[in-house]
Amino acid sequence: MAAKLAPKRPRKIAHRSGPRGGTGLAKAAATLRKYALSLPEAVEDFPWGERVAKIKGKVFVFLGTDPVKDSPMSLSVKLPESSEEALTLPFVKATGYGLGKSGWVTATFATGEKPPVDVLRSWIRESYRAVAPKKLGEAVRGA
Repeated sequence: MAAKLAPKRPRKIAHRSGPRGGTGLAKAAATLRKYALSLPEAVEDFPWGERVAKIKGKVFVFLGTDPVKDSPMSLSVKLPESSEEALTLPFVKATGYGLGKSGWVTATFATGEKPPVDVLRSWIRESYRAVAPKKLGEAVRGA
């Protein structure tokens, strides 16, 4: 008598709840997304098919698409105080579409690279302060 095969379990499908896969970049992206959304009144949106965090309808961090397999990870933030210093780093360039003129920078990391998560968190905080209404921005000054 032939043994009965157990039914196949359905595969988990990745939803827009966070990055997929177990790569270091996916974990870093998930950590940064969680941090951005923990800031007061921050919300997530998906304009142009990419993940962003907004405050009062204004983007304060572009988180790009979720890194999967061999895809890079990138994020763009507004750094009115530290953009010049950030642009000296090899993984940073001025953001395109004219945003670089306003202090926006983009950090990009290839598979196998380890993003400096603490630095990126501080940039997200600076960007939030730059974009948020003054009262909300002040609330995260020392956070």
